[in-house]
Amino acid sequence: MTRDVVFTFSYETYADAAARGMMRPPDRILQTLMSSDEVGKLLVANPFRSLASVAVRGIRSADSFPVRADRRLITPTRLARRDPTSVPAIVRTYRSYDAQLREGAVRAGLTRPAVVTTNPLVAAFCPFSWADTVTYFGRDDWLSSDARRAYWPAYAAAYRQISRSEVGVAAVSQPILDRIDPRGPATVVPNGVDPGEWSGPRPAAPDWLAAIPGPRAIYVGTIDNRLDVEGVAALAALRPGLHIVLLGPTPDPAYTRALRDVPNVHQHAGVGRSELVAALRNCDVSLLSHRRTALTEAMSPLKVYEYLAAGLPVVSIDLPPVRGIHDRVTFSPSTAEMGPQVDEALARGPLSDTERDAFIAGNSWASRHRAVLDLILRSSARHRPIAPTTV
Repeated sequence: MTRDVVFTFSYETYADAAARGMMRPPDRILQTLMSSDEVGKLLVANPFRSLASVAVRGIRSADSFPVRADRRLITPTRLARRDPTSVPAIVRTYRSYDAQLREGAVRAGLTRPAVVTTNPLVAAFCPFSWADTVTYFGRDDWLSSDARRAYWPAYAAAYRQISRSEVGVAAVSQPILDRIDPRGPATVVPNGVDPGEWSGPRPAAPDWLAAIPGPRAIYVGTIDNRLDVEGVAALAALRPGLHIVLLGPTPDPAYTRALRDVPNVHQHAGVGRSELVAALRNCDVSLLSHRRTALTEAMSPLKVYEYLAAGLPVVSIDLPPVRGIHDRVTFSPSTAEMGPQVDEALARGPLSDTERDAFIAGNSWASRHRAVLDLILRSSARHRPIAPTTV
């Protein structure tokens, strides 16, 4: 027996997910839903887009979305470009979003669907009287995101509403579950890897990486305020023979200004998935050189799983979600103090092929998503209709 499902993104669209290679946890879950024989009809919903932006740019998602009669994509629209910041206005906004989702579900022929959303405001403030069950998937603690500080009151209200409404919650780390304190069914689902990307012989190093001397320590991901820039500079000064590679987009180039004149720190813009895999597999050690904040202490760093899948030993600051992932992850109090751990990792060398293959097999997205599917497709017996929101 199959179940109809509605999936909603948080703040990015299907086109955004496709452009980045469907590599983030919500993207991977959507891929599982789209291919699962346990899912009947599937409606995928982008976040709100303003009528003006749709008129000017069109809806790019439709160009990349796979065409199937039982897999549909919608983009709810409104006049405003951004969410309001007051909680009552947020509630009204997402009741409007709910109405457009319901209309889309009716048009797609869905019957009492299971809803899974990656936006806590959708999970909390959409009434979903037309749905069977509701599940929130949390990949970040939005209440700790400085970039969205204006919405912290709304996220706090959303977490309270998710808890008391017994919405199901799947989160990438225990700290996120602790923050929400769900009263309904809940599970921790850490990040994972795609065996198809990481198995097989080592590919050749990209030309830009091959030009950097070894030994090479690499950090991948968006270069933003999570990265401890001062710590990286200090580590580079203490280990002048170590070449540190920062691979990823830099939204604010000024943020890494202090590293521009450091001769053994090399920055490279974001690359596609195959080039990222090749880069990781041709380095010697990997770094999780984050600042210690409430946000980083709650996230399950996807990069650590990909570092290990590439066979790289990992040197990390000590964060709760990183503990226990693998014995080749070593910890340092801070990025600036990582020198001894880097020396030890280089001396031990990479994971053996046997170790790497075992890690890939044991941490595949397929194994992770069984728990997520069980939660999304659960019986409605444990789910109460969402009570009216009070703020």
